[in-house]
Amino acid sequence: MAEEEATTTSSSLSSLIQGTPEEMPASGTLSSLQSFQCACSFPTGITASPASQSDESSRSQEEQGPSTSQAPPDPESLFTDDVLHKKVAELVQFLSVNYITKKPITKAEVLKSVIKEHKEHFPVIFEKVCECMEVVFGIEVKEADPTSRSYVLVKMLDLTYDGMLSDDQGMPKTGLLILILGVIFMEGNRAPEEKIWEVLNVVGVFAGKDFIHGEPRKLITEDLVQENYLEYQQVPSSDPARYEFLWGPRAHAETSKMKLLKFFTKITGSDPTSFPYWYEEALRDERERAQARAAMDDSQGKFQCHVQQHLLP
Repeated sequence: MAEEEATTTSSSLSSLIQGTPEEMPASGTLSSLQSFQCACSFPTGITASPASQSDESSRSQEEQGPSTSQAPPDPESLFTDDVLHKKVAELVQFLSVNYITKKPITKAEVLKSVIKEHKEHFPVIFEKVCECMEVVFGIEVKEADPTSRSYVLVKMLDLTYDGMLSDDQGMPKTGLLILILGVIFMEGNRAPEEKIWEVLNVVGVFAGKDFIHGEPRKLITEDLVQENYLEYQQVPSSDPARYEFLWGPRAHAETSKMKLLKFFTKITGSDPTSFPYWYEEALRDERERAQARAAMDDSQGKFQCHVQQHLLP
């Protein structure tokens, strides 16, 4: 079951960020993003295992007659790309189940339940899994206790929504929300519906039932709109009617353009300043937020002072 679910997940392990941001027009365009393939794509099945290959080799040796004694196989040679991908898929599944139960995970549990005989390869497996959890599900694996080497799974970019019901056995949908918010930002703060679906199709998300996202069309045009993360409206004067997405008030309240830009540049190994158009937009947004907070603090201070003056005898 876990292997099937990991295979279903594989179609969503790519993300977009294309092009030459220096040439960004004022209106913004997704053509400035550069294609990005997540390093943790899972194979649809594991080919001949090293053990079976070893047995074949042994039988071949026996058929050819006696030979000089053969040294045991090098443990490193048994850790193939197929084994790595399989372990990544299994650990992603293991973490997803623990995310649902909200239980912390310890390194000891991971080694015993998933990594097993490949303990020496824990660092490379764990690094790829953390990348997948961030890119696909929008979930960060954070160390909770360095002494016990325990980890907790938290939603990224300060978002508080994962799209999961209390009895939901699916996957967190925060990653899809992050991707859509990023496209809206990079399209000039409003993205045509057809552009959203163009990006989603590239990362393997289509209208219809989906293991990770349930029904994606309902999720983005109804659920995320009702949760106030997205606004979905008709493009003014469009005939026939066309629709577009904007950030909703909850998205503005919980995250920011700078956080999104840092996230996307992190997964592509670049820096926010490498994208001057979006970086300037994100800085402007940060300044406006700071001014709004300062104005609110000033207003609250004046109100408290006014109240205290009236309460004094």
